Amino acid sequence: MSSNKARADSLSLLLFTLRSGKMMAINLLKVSEIIPCPALTRLPESHPHVKGVAILRGASLSVIDLSRAIGEQPLVDPAGGCLIVTDVSRSKQGLHVQAVSKIVHCLTTDIRPPPFGAGNKSFITGVTQVDGMLVQVLDIEKVIHGIAPAKIVNESVHLSEADALVLAKAKILVVDDSQVALQQSLITLRNLGIHCHTARSAKEAIDRLLELQGTAEQINVVVSDIEMSEMDGYAFTRTLRETPDFQDLYVLLHTSLDSKMNSEKASAAGANAVLTKFSSPELTKCLIQAARTVEAQGI
Repeated sequence: MSSNKARADSLSLLLFTLRSGKMMAINLLKVSEIIPCPALTRLPESHPHVKGVAILRGASLSVIDLSRAIGEQPLVDPAGGCLIVTDVSRSKQGLHVQAVSKIVHCLTTDIRPPPFGAGNKSFITGVTQVDGMLVQVLDIEKVIHGIAPAKIVNESVHLSEADALVLAKAKILVVDDSQVALQQSLITLRNLGIHCHTARSAKEAIDRLLELQGTAEQINVVVSDIEMSEMDGYAFTRTLRETPDFQDLYVLLHTSLDSKMNSEKASAAGANAVLTKFSSPELTKCLIQAARTVEAQGI
């Protein structure tokens, strides 16, 4: 395999700060706009991390107190700062932050995994250096899940006999650096009666593929996140397509970004399909299609 650096994709990050002044970042593709903090209407019995609802061009927008949501000190001026309006996992929300700094461009290989020991309570998916300063990349999916968890019923799904038979032949590896997103996918697979393997990074996924190669559990379907530190889903897919033992694997890229926006890039990388998180019925439909494809190809 050639080096990860040769496969690196560019990434644009929006840098922002909270009260502590610690520099944080969010993928620019997840940002719709940045606006001054508007007047908010507090809704009774709303989650304590939701400051209220704003009206943006005639539509309501939930505003998250990001400081409280990630365990930071509240802003000095609760009505000040600005909103980062995000579009993630099929929903829009406003993140109330102290200030927006700037946009920087880097390589996905420049994003390193969170420090060892960060633990499950951490709200970052990676770290990088900008002008000699440590920048933490926000796990916005985890923030949103903590406030409004995706509704996934943990119960068996009725499948046609044909679909159940073809799914039983699929050997699936799910790759995601977000524990929340990984668990969502695993619940869907469990409901389908499917046992699968997991990995928290592209490197770990490649190690697992090598480990299972030639065994009864040899993988034929990979479901991978796109946004991962060190090697993202596009680079991971290209690596698979360039590796003889893995070039025929069915690859479904599963992203919190709009899949329509990513379909061309996913196709260019060699992915078979791309899907926006998170819809259990749509993931099920995609897995059935993947299973049918690998069966037809004898993989």
